[in-house]
Amino acid sequence: MADQQHLPHRLTLDERSSLSITGVTEVVSFDENAVVLHTCLGTLVVQGQDLKLKTLTLDGGNVAVTGKIGSLVYEEPRGKGGWMSRLFG
Repeated sequence: MADQQHLPHRLTLDERSSLSITGVTEVVSFDENAVVLHTCLGTLVVQGQDLKLKTLTLDGGNVAVTGKIGSLVYEEPRGKGGWMSRLFG
């Protein structure tokens, strides 16, 4: 397995319906409205509708998401509360 700190990190969004991501170290959670990923550059939250994980290859850090993608947000490290409390807080 590649050193996760040195994985190349790239986002490719096509027509807001197909997202390819490299540099993913962990899929934290996913459902039809949100996908939360740890990447080599921080936590990435993908929000939208009818989201599906189409590709998941953590050996190479590759993930593909399809659906109606509404936002891509990198989280800054914070002391209290997780992303869920800020999302629904």
